[in-house]
Amino acid sequence: MAARAHGPGAPAPRDVGPFDALADGGTAGPGRAGEPGREGRTAVRWEYDGYVPADERLRESLCTLGNGRFATRGALPECAADDVHYPGTYVAGCYDRLTSDVAGHRVENEDLVNLPNWLPLRFRLPGADWLSPDTAPVLEHRQVLHLADGTLERRTRYGLGGGRVLHIRQHRLVHMADPYLAALRTEFTAEGFAGELEVEAALDGSVRNAGVPRYRDLADDHLTSVRTGTAGTDTVWLGCRTRTSDIRIGMAARLTANAPISQGNGLLKAVLRLSLPLTSGRTRTVDKTVALHTSRDPAIGVPLEAAVDRIGAAPGFDELLGTHRAAWAQLWRRTALDVPGEAGRILRLHLFHVLQTLSPHTADLDVGVPARGLHGEAYRGHVFWDELFVLPFLDLHFPEVSRALLRYRHRRLDRACAAARAIGRRGAMYPWQSAADGREESQSRHLNPRSGRWLPDHSHLQRHVGLAVAYNVWRYGESSGDTEFRHTKGAEMLLQIARFWADSATWDDRLGRHRIRGVMGPDEYHDAYPGASGPGLDDNAYTNVTAAWVLARTLELLDTLPEPRRRELTERTGLDDAELRRWEEVSRTLHVPFHDGVISQFEGYGGLAELDWPGYRRRYGDIRRLDRILEAEGDTVNRYKASKQADVLMLGYLFSPAELRALFKQLGHELDEETWTRTVDHYLRRTSHGSTLSGLVHGWVLARARRADAWTFVQETLRGDIADVQGGTTGEGIHLGAMAGTLDLVQRGLTGLETRDAALWLDPVPLPELSSYGMSLRYRGHWGVRLRLRRGRLEVTVPSSDESPIDIRLPDRAVCVEPGDTCVLVLPDGNGPPAPGPTGPG
Repeated sequence: MAARAHGPGAPAPRDVGPFDALADGGTAGPGRAGEPGREGRTAVRWEYDGYVPADERLRESLCTLGNGRFATRGALPECAADDVHYPGTYVAGCYDRLTSDVAGHRVENEDLVNLPNWLPLRFRLPGADWLSPDTAPVLEHRQVLHLADGTLERRTRYGLGGGRVLHIRQHRLVHMADPYLAALRTEFTAEGFAGELEVEAALDGSVRNAGVPRYRDLADDHLTSVRTGTAGTDTVWLGCRTRTSDIRIGMAARLTANAPISQGNGLLKAVLRLSLPLTSGRTRTVDKTVALHTSRDPAIGVPLEAAVDRIGAAPGFDELLGTHRAAWAQLWRRTALDVPGEAGRILRLHLFHVLQTLSPHTADLDVGVPARGLHGEAYRGHVFWDELFVLPFLDLHFPEVSRALLRYRHRRLDRACAAARAIGRRGAMYPWQSAADGREESQSRHLNPRSGRWLPDHSHLQRHVGLAVAYNVWRYGESSGDTEFRHTKGAEMLLQIARFWADSATWDDRLGRHRIRGVMGPDEYHDAYPGASGPGLDDNAYTNVTAAWVLARTLELLDTLPEPRRRELTERTGLDDAELRRWEEVSRTLHVPFHDGVISQFEGYGGLAELDWPGYRRRYGDIRRLDRILEAEGDTVNRYKASKQADVLMLGYLFSPAELRALFKQLGHELDEETWTRTVDHYLRRTSHGSTLSGLVHGWVLARARRADAWTFVQETLRGDIADVQGGTTGEGIHLGAMAGTLDLVQRGLTGLETRDAALWLDPVPLPELSSYGMSLRYRGHWGVRLRLRRGRLEVTVPSSDESPIDIRLPDRAVCVEPGDTCVLVLPDGNGPPAPGPTGPG
């Protein structure tokens, strides 16, 4: 029995061709490994051989199918939720709030709701038990995730005794063209026997949010008012609502088979049944098509009626598959990524999951970036700062999606301003965890599974999340050229975020500097000083430097706003010249602490104790969650120079070397290469990498600071979810920020791509392990701009259009590429003189 696909000790997924050839055992179709084939299809599938109960949760997450509006985990349809299997369906933005008793405290938690399960389809011989891989001999089992088509194929051969075998083949899709539909085709083939097979399909409203073991002490019954009914002989429906948010949910299912269908609805389930006569060697097919609506959907009346109407009008499986494939082909063309080898295969899996979570359908929704995708219940489906790692990729492919995600933040600007007022500040303080309405959703207590203790949680002090919002507003404007958004909603967010940080800064006469006190940085380990009576740290370097950048960019934007718009904005917000002068002063005088010739993570960091890193690795092996280990020992990570993930080094992720030097100069410091290199080395030796984002940031930074070591961290991030390097967390949902970040590493990190001053700036740093690759971008009205880096040459192709030429800037030259032209540039490390400019059409 094979191990999980591409996990530890398992072979890498094979490159193969289109879905039909694969499913029928044919040869690989068009498209070489690492390149899109005809019709824009990618040439990769992700395959799992054998049934391994311990791996099911991981497989279910990685085999999730979605369309940006809703997603369903890759659970087997004949299996109910238990300790092995966890079917889950999640609609973007569908949250519900419940109250629980935790360690003697009443706590509220708002969760992304696990909606009624549309998957159930079980089968058995008359009088026998229902078949499942946990109750019957499994002779063969294979699951194949077809990235090209966005479909999940499954084949299982059940042994029935006496030489009898039942072969199950299923194809599943969550429709990418019609975001309210999903479908499941099941093919039954008898081997060595003939007889009846009982089949039961259902919509199950008895589900709960029970996908994360450490949340099991929390209330989880989000669905109420479940009712079921029929709409014809082949169709059943289920309606319900969420308990406190009162989101109404309507689901309808249609069963298609060449056999009589009966109904048997229960209190919480809508059921369709049929009996299939099987003949040895002959295949019988059952199609289940499902429609899902909620009261959050536009242009509908009653969700249940909308679902019944939609299922009645839905075409058959073959037609659905055709339009679904066409939609995926378009997505692959718009995000064409040509990276060879194993890295390319994993990157396409990452791209697949990003597109399933944040597709063009997302542009019509009021949703943020869920840190764990729509793939599970970890982090309760909340929105953190992960958009910082996601939007830069989307900006250059789906700017309309980036804009929608920023509008999610803008709609909650008033709530952020109210949060700032509640602590006596002006401006906008965005929450570390956000969900439906933008209030702070961070838990007040969290469980350490190692010690079993519920502990105070101070993560709400990670107020740098607002800086991430501002960063994305600015970068979106630079890459899209969307001046309407920048001058309106973008300007309003930037102004209020800048106002908050300027108001948070206090003057210190001793230092002659402004300081920002009582916060947490991205590290997350440190939330207080050793022995302090309360939480919070002073002068987190990442926070202070990034706040200075936000203040400077906001002042720059205000200077360039059209006068009528600037007047509107200042009148509405009460902004005056005195406040602007304060912003200017704070942007130049925020304190950046140093110790031993390196940038300090926060004031006082240099006085912390050194940890015995070799000793802890010998004792525990995996020390990624060092905070939990130390707490279980009765110690605290606050005492040590130890970081969970990049904190100071995040500055090297957000800003190019030139921009970072300019920022420090603005703050009165010379950041030379030696200081930065010492800083990188210092934190590399003191980071446990307890986040999937850690390897990404370190790989990005090392690509410029110490190229030879970068690939180790890039590989760690590429393997993060497929190998579940965080020890069981991927089964609770993928890590969307890390997945999107690996794509952006290729797109911007290794190319040195920046979008600023209405130009594409490029400063490539190809790694030896990844020196030749290509990609397609959408930039300021230009669709399908093609960049290819190969053997010391950079090729830029701009498709024909009526748009203006694109200015390309390299460190040593600038060229202008007209639509319809290709420009080949020899890079400084390459051979031969620089290419003079465009080489002509094509």
